[in-house]
Amino acid sequence: MNKRNAVTPFGWKIKQKLVEKQIDQKTFCETYHIPPSRLSNLIHGTRRAKKHRTQVSQLLGIEE
Repeated sequence: MNKRNAVTPFGWKIKQKLVEKQIDQKTFCETYHIPPSRLSNLIHGTRRAKKHRTQVSQLLGIEE
């Protein structure tokens, strides 16, 4: 059985900003050298990933 984690409020902010900038997650990760798994961790809250959380927050203009 494949159980998916719910998207966190911070994850929804990330998704919203990506839509506003008209960029998908894969392109965002490739452009800013962020591992796709780390972005997924941030969106679903499965790992703290502080370094990448700060980087993504700054790039997208999101308050932590």
